[in-house]
Amino acid sequence: MTSARTEPAGDAQVPRGTAAPPPVRLMPGLVMAVCGAIAFSGKAIIVKLAYRHGVDAVTLIMLRMLFALPIFAAMAWWASRGKPPLERRDWVGVIGLGVSGYYVASFLDFAGLQYITASLERLITYLTPTLVLLLGWLLHRKPFTRTQLCGMGISYAGVLLVFGQELGLEGEGTAWGATLVFASTVSYAVYLVYSAQLVKRLGALRLVGLATSVACVCCVVQFLLLRPVDVALSVAPAVVWLSVLNATLCTAVPVLLVMMAVERIGPALTTQTGMVGPLSTIAMGALILGEPFTGWIVAGTVLVVAGIYVFTRSPR
Repeated sequence: MTSARTEPAGDAQVPRGTAAPPPVRLMPGLVMAVCGAIAFSGKAIIVKLAYRHGVDAVTLIMLRMLFALPIFAAMAWWASRGKPPLERRDWVGVIGLGVSGYYVASFLDFAGLQYITASLERLITYLTPTLVLLLGWLLHRKPFTRTQLCGMGISYAGVLLVFGQELGLEGEGTAWGATLVFASTVSYAVYLVYSAQLVKRLGALRLVGLATSVACVCCVVQFLLLRPVDVALSVAPAVVWLSVLNATLCTAVPVLLVMMAVERIGPALTTQTGMVGPLSTIAMGALILGEPFTGWIVAGTVLVVAGIYVFTRSPR
C-alpha cells in the first residue's frame, strides 16, 4: 500500500503449471479485489474532506493511525499465534520497514494531498510497480524487458499529462504536492523491495500487522513532539469520524480484502483487478469533492492504467 500505503504494488507471477481456479470460485475473489481497491482509493477522498475543516497533516495522520493501531495490533497478534518469537534481526527489519514503508510513506502522502487533487495523487501512487523495478535495477542490477520499458513510458506520460493540466489550474503548489506524493511512492517501493525476505520468514499478515503498528506509534509520537495535546481535542467532530472511517474502511479493511483475494485468485489477477483504483478515485473526486473532470484527466488516466497493464503483462 501497497502499495501499503497498503495499496497495489506490482505483479507477482503465478508459477507455471499452477492450475487456474475454477470459474465458479473466481467471483468471490474478484469481488474482494475490486472492493479492496475501491475502499483503499477512498483514503484520498476522506483526507481531502478532512482538510476542509482546517486540520493539518500531522494531526490528521495521527488520528488515522491512532484508530488503526488496535486493528493492526490485533492482526499481528492473530498472525503470531503458535509461532516462535521474532529474532533481533527480525525486529530490526520490522521497525525499518514500518518506518519507511508506512510511516514516512503515509505522512508524505497526507502532506502532498494538501496541494494536489485526489485524482493526481492516485495516479502517482499507482506508479509503484515501476519504481520497484527501477530500485531492483539500481540495487541488484536486475534486468528489465522492452515491454516493461514501454509500459513505464506510457504510464509516466499519463501522469505528466494530468500533472501539466493541474499545474496550469492550481499553480506552483501542485509541483510541491506531486513531489511529496512521488517521494511517498518511492518510500513504499523501498518497503516492497526489502520486505521479500521478511515475508518469507514471518508471513505477509504478521509482517503487515507488526510494521503498520510501528508506523502507528511513530505517527502518535510525531504528533506529541510537534503539537500540543489540545490540538487533537479541538478538532471538528467531523474530522474524528472521518479518521475513524479512514482507519477502518480505507486502511484495515482493504488490507484484509486484498490478502483474501490473493489467496483465492492469485497475486497477478488481484493486481490487475486493482486497476479500478484510479478510476474509482477520479469518479469519487468528481462526485464528492467537486474536482475537475476533463478530457485531459481521462486521457492521462487511460495512459497510466494502460501502461501499468502492459508493464505487468511482461513475462519477466
